Amino acid sequence: MKWDAEDYSRNSLAQQMWARELIAKLQLRGGESVLDIGCGDGKVTGEIAVLVREGEVVGIDSSPEMVEFASREFSGSLSNLAFLVGDARALDFDQEFNVVFSNATLHWVIDHRPVLGGISRALKPAGRLLLQMGGRGNAADILSLMDALPADSRWGRYFQEQVTAYGFYGPEEYVGWLREAGLTPVRAELLERDMAQEGKEGLASWVRTTWLPFTQRVPEERRDDFVSDIVERYVRSHPPDSDGLVHVRMSRLEVEATKSGS
Repeated sequence: MKWDAEDYSRNSLAQQMWARELIAKLQLRGGESVLDIGCGDGKVTGEIAVLVREGEVVGIDSSPEMVEFASREFSGSLSNLAFLVGDARALDFDQEFNVVFSNATLHWVIDHRPVLGGISRALKPAGRLLLQMGGRGNAADILSLMDALPADSRWGRYFQEQVTAYGFYGPEEYVGWLREAGLTPVRAELLERDMAQEGKEGLASWVRTTWLPFTQRVPEERRDDFVSDIVERYVRSHPPDSDGLVHVRMSRLEVEATKSGS
């Protein structure tokens, strides 16, 4: 997938707001070393760096476009902040971080076990992780539209091969994977969230910037029509409220764990 970092940065307010809620749960003291997996445009990683002025923050993302954008946006502004291109499934750190953080990223990975193994290696003894991602049942109403695409007369030709895009899991699987990685689960829970988009335009921006496994199957010259069609179908059954907001039911898996040691 090729991300448009500038477009994403303009249309990711919901992800940023959820990240702020998650950062508050870290209760950072100011001197921690933090790894942010899936740093994206860097906004959230930068907020963490402000909170740990005496520590350091590394943001990694598999998208070179995102890392280039984040590095440019924060160039010279925070001396304790760095961005790297990196694969969450192949983390190359050895006991370097007190905290591993990730928001709205790991549902892009199908097999989470190598991710958790890498996190375990990256954490210092007594380190901790706090992750939030799409969980079981996430965006089910949008996905039901996508699941019907193979039989669609307009778009079916682009979706004859199955799209396996997301790893949406529940607490049961995750607790076992944490233990396999040598981590001690603190909690793993599904949280229901409402994502409110500013009408059809806001919903279209979200579909365009984040549903890449589907949109990028459609030829570029037809993508705007494809996104518009998905939006129209969605609002027929989920019309805007009295304030013009379109709501999407989301399910987030939030996971907290620690690494043994002193």
